[in-house]
Amino acid sequence: MGFPGSIKELRRLLDQNGMPGMEDPLWEMLADDHRIAVQELYQKLLKERQRLEELLTWEKKWGSPATLVAGVDEAGRGPLAGPVTAAAVILDVSVPIPGLNDSKQLSPVKRRELAGRIKEKAKAWAVGWASVEEIDRLNIRRASLLAMKRAVAALPVQPSILLIDGNAEIPDLDYRQQTVVGGDRASASIAAASILAKVTRDAYMEDLHWRYPCYGFDKHKGYPTREHYAAIEKYGLSPVHRKSFRREKRLEQQIF
Repeated sequence: MGFPGSIKELRRLLDQNGMPGMEDPLWEMLADDHRIAVQELYQKLLKERQRLEELLTWEKKWGSPATLVAGVDEAGRGPLAGPVTAAAVILDVSVPIPGLNDSKQLSPVKRRELAGRIKEKAKAWAVGWASVEEIDRLNIRRASLLAMKRAVAALPVQPSILLIDGNAEIPDLDYRQQTVVGGDRASASIAAASILAKVTRDAYMEDLHWRYPCYGFDKHKGYPTREHYAAIEKYGLSPVHRKSFRREKRLEQQIF
């Protein structure tokens, strides 16, 4: 038995509800529907489902769906200004999020769209920060791990295991941890965390633009660009610039 409604009704259903869950009977209906348009749509959905299932390999490695696997990632290690932001996300492995991918592979519009879906469909999520002052005092690596630690601590439920993007575990946490180099491309939960961290930090930098409009934070988000360097040369360092970065130290010496 195929899908009982029209193609238009099917598209409306998918637009409203997104991709069907892994156990949704709609998959069988679509597979049995011989209409060409339905089969084209089914094959497209099936291809995306297979890609998402591959992204869940790390999450499924740790046992039953009841195991709470939290992906953790950060955004903002490389900028000259602004905080470093981290996110922790526990996905429901039975509820696919179409389009989920490494945040660096997505447009800003797509990242914001997916961030909303992640918050809606995830079992739990949280964000953590490390300030410019902490970055200057600790160094960016330690500050990034501190932001990750705060994101994990802010989760409303306790995870069973952490999947950490990169090769460094988060210190002083009583959780089992697994580092995954290139995790934002290999793990669905880390990819989701990378999106939330990036979208959250970008929004913060856009707000900072209104306080310090001469630097163009709304465009480059604090990252090193020719325009950003030119603004520092002209206006000096703002209170939200990282003075510990070597390039900034040279600029500060030139300016002052």
